[in-house]
Amino acid sequence: MRVRVAILFSGLLFSAEAVDFKKDIQPLLKNKCSRCHSGHQAKGGFSINMRATLLEAAKPGDSAGSLLFELITSSDPDKRMPSKGKPLTPQEMALIKAWIDEGIAWPKGYHFAEWHKAPLAPRAVKLPAGKGNPLDRLLADYFKQHKIDASQRINDRVFARRVWLDLTGLLPPVDELEKFVADKSPAKRTLLVDRLLADKRAYADHWMTFWNDHLRNAYYGPGFIDNGRAQITTWLYRALHANMPYDQFVRELISGTHGAGGFVKGIKWRGAVNASQRREMQAAQNLSQIFLGTNLKCASCHNSFVNYWKLEDSYSLAAIFAKGDFELHRCDKPTGNNAKVRFLFPELGSIDPKAPTAARQQQLAKLMTSEKNGRLRRVIINRLWARLLGRGLSKSLDDIDQPAWHPDLLDWLATDLAAHGHDLKHTLKLICTSRAYQLPATESTAKKFTFHGPAPKRLHAEQFIDALSTLSGQWQNGAPFLKLDGRKQGGQVGAVSTVLAAKNLTEIRAVLSRLDPLQRALGRPNRDQVVTTRDTHPTLLQALELTNGTTLDQYLKQAAQHWLKKSPDADAMIAKIYQTALSRNPTQTERVIAIETLGKKPTSESTADLLWMIVMLPEFQLIR
Repeated sequence: MRVRVAILFSGLLFSAEAVDFKKDIQPLLKNKCSRCHSGHQAKGGFSINMRATLLEAAKPGDSAGSLLFELITSSDPDKRMPSKGKPLTPQEMALIKAWIDEGIAWPKGYHFAEWHKAPLAPRAVKLPAGKGNPLDRLLADYFKQHKIDASQRINDRVFARRVWLDLTGLLPPVDELEKFVADKSPAKRTLLVDRLLADKRAYADHWMTFWNDHLRNAYYGPGFIDNGRAQITTWLYRALHANMPYDQFVRELISGTHGAGGFVKGIKWRGAVNASQRREMQAAQNLSQIFLGTNLKCASCHNSFVNYWKLEDSYSLAAIFAKGDFELHRCDKPTGNNAKVRFLFPELGSIDPKAPTAARQQQLAKLMTSEKNGRLRRVIINRLWARLLGRGLSKSLDDIDQPAWHPDLLDWLATDLAAHGHDLKHTLKLICTSRAYQLPATESTAKKFTFHGPAPKRLHAEQFIDALSTLSGQWQNGAPFLKLDGRKQGGQVGAVSTVLAAKNLTEIRAVLSRLDPLQRALGRPNRDQVVTTRDTHPTLLQALELTNGTTLDQYLKQAAQHWLKKSPDADAMIAKIYQTALSRNPTQTERVIAIETLGKKPTSESTADLLWMIVMLPEFQLIR
């Protein structure tokens, strides 16, 4: 038990025991001083990053002669530190004084701004010997080390529902599901994955949602009327439909070719706009977040508080997209200095500052997709893993510098993607056919994450609407986003419709519809900002829309009419609704409740009530 002998000196409390840096000083400096005096910030020329920089304001053994102690004890509110928030307590001041007088003890190598920086280059990982899916071979030691039983697999119905929703966004058709369940072939799960990925239209429809969010591709909103913004819808749909290699996908987006120019164009905001939101800065922020897994937004106004990037880094990347000189602004104030054209990772190569803007974008696209840029592949692997299994290999999808819970798995998948021509479907198949993907869904509540299996995922807004359309037989009417105020938008009108009409298809998915109140409540964003992860926590707005919203009510009424025509017999109707909505037959208890709800003779209202009860079930709204 620690015993402190207190002595009174100059009205402050001091300790006769040596001060513990880790327990007493590090939390104090971090909470009270780090915002203004760590990282890239050194207000007043004072930084606490390292002991060497701290010595600019503190003299070992001489608290009375140290600027640090003078500032924290000052009675002048304009001089006293910290300048914001509550001043230090007498006990905290005493700790600082004692620490200085004892010689400013500092653990060797400690750094207040010690940010982890992931390697840039790809890393080859030796695959463990054996047979079976490579991912399971890589995970075998992990499961053994953490004493996890990875032998269990979800049954065929659960697997089919999971993989159908994950790869196509749709509920499995009843007839196809029953055929799959009855199949005795040991390879049937792999064959199902192959078949789903081969459906070009379903794949494009589903993954449009993922990429619309990431690429900030909206169909209407601020900027479209006055050409301050442009869609990339046609380009994106065609790229997904054709399964364009990922490196080519990135090159065309960054170079702005073949109809992809809307991505780097960004949004021309109306009114006064902070310098950090100029179009060139938007391009730098977006491509670094999406493709490099790092945050430049903080460093677009000043040196970053959250990572190692500096203001000059952000402006150098943004200057690639500028038409002329590009002046640096610090906290929205011009500095008088122009940014130097440079990629974030100059070790990958340089960009000619004298080249035309379009040529510089081509050079940037080449550097970004260089074989030496391992970050590009790690980031997309992390995003795909998170989309399929509910959590990334690295927890933060926008900060690939955060350590992965299984670095070898992340790096192996990244190099494998490059080795297979950047075919994202190849990676999706690897994941979906692994035992890791087919483990029972689990929710981790432990502070330190350990992978036990996929996490349950909520249907995103578009999936929920498509599930309702499956139940009602009523799909979206055309693609209204292709027109705005009756005018063509950037040559986009009809292009996607042509792709769809070529197969004489009429089932237009929710992703190609306008944002309605129900989709908005369920989390579909307006896409004024990049969204790489949607919030899945329930909200009051969702509760109101799901209980009293007119949009859902209309879907349920349409579905009720559909089922009354299709199955007027109550027993047959109940069985088919459960099979369609939940991929299983109702239990005896559920059947009794359903019959009571429908009544002796089902009506439109009673059928809608039954449907509402089912779509409110967690089993319907979750992918397990």
